[in-house]
Amino acid sequence: MQTAGDETVITVYIGLGSNLAEPAMQVRRACEALGQLPESRLLACSSLYSSPPMGPPDQPDYINAVAALETTLSPHDLLAELQAIEQAQGRVRERRWGARTLDLDLLLYGDRQIDDQQLTVPHVGLPERAFVLYPLQEIAPTLVIPGQGPLADLVTRCPENGLQRYE
Repeated sequence: MQTAGDETVITVYIGLGSNLAEPAMQVRRACEALGQLPESRLLACSSLYSSPPMGPPDQPDYINAVAALETTLSPHDLLAELQAIEQAQGRVRERRWGARTLDLDLLLYGDRQIDDQQLTVPHVGLPERAFVLYPLQEIAPTLVIPGQGPLADLVTRCPENGLQRYE
């Protein structure tokens, strides 16, 4: 953690996913949009990965990535910004785990653990999701997940489940 003036700069990790309307383009555009967030700086965006849908099987495969940012935004302000990017790219919430133009998940907010009605960080599904763990390991191999231990250990215990590097 660093400080910028009076504000604390936090490193955060965002999961990106899409399986509609040119998914690779949707994820790339979202990564660019993350770089334009106020009070934030994009540090890295992983390679793109293709994975089978986690939810209902009657939908296309997903394209996923993970981005790292430095930000002074609060967790809830950052969440609101992520939801605004989703909406700008045509996100419609019709069914849980259904097809979508864009899904942005706040995976980690520094070393904080948050659990309230709007937000759970670290993201609740992180330990079981190859499409998050493998891209996260690509950009932050020595990361330690608050309350869960080293990222490398989580990756070792998580099968790839059809995950493939895209491109």
